[in-house]
Amino acid sequence: VWNKCAMRIVGYTPDEVMGKNLVKEFITKDYQASVGMVIDRALRGDETANYEFPLMTKEGARIEILLNATARRNPDGEIIGVVGIGQDITGRIAQEREYTRLIDTANAPIFGVDTQCAVNIWNQSAIELVGYQTDEVMGKNL
Repeated sequence: VWNKCAMRIVGYTPDEVMGKNLVKEFITKDYQASVGMVIDRALRGDETANYEFPLMTKEGARIEILLNATARRNPDGEIIGVVGIGQDITGRIAQEREYTRLIDTANAPIFGVDTQCAVNIWNQSAIELVGYQTDEVMGKNL
């Protein structure tokens, strides 16, 4: 099934994709093997959730997709294919990169900790003020 949302995101109509090999024709070369493994696992009944990979649009733009893949079964329970539910996360990834860049280049020390008080954010200003490099503090208890 190739729905309207997939058509809007990627630019291909259902007629352009039906019967085509998804991995060979629409996945970037560097991800073909891993996406192929996700599909193979789903064909064996092993679901994959939250798998990120790049997909090329009809116009040649690279977008980032978050995929959940599960087996498609007939009324007798036999696996007859794979259902993939994808979400375009290109914007989210760009925002995360911008957020990281802003933290890293801030002129004030910024650090973060997880629920166990282990450091998970440590910017350049924190390095300059405290003297510890990022690799010396990451994962350590503040």
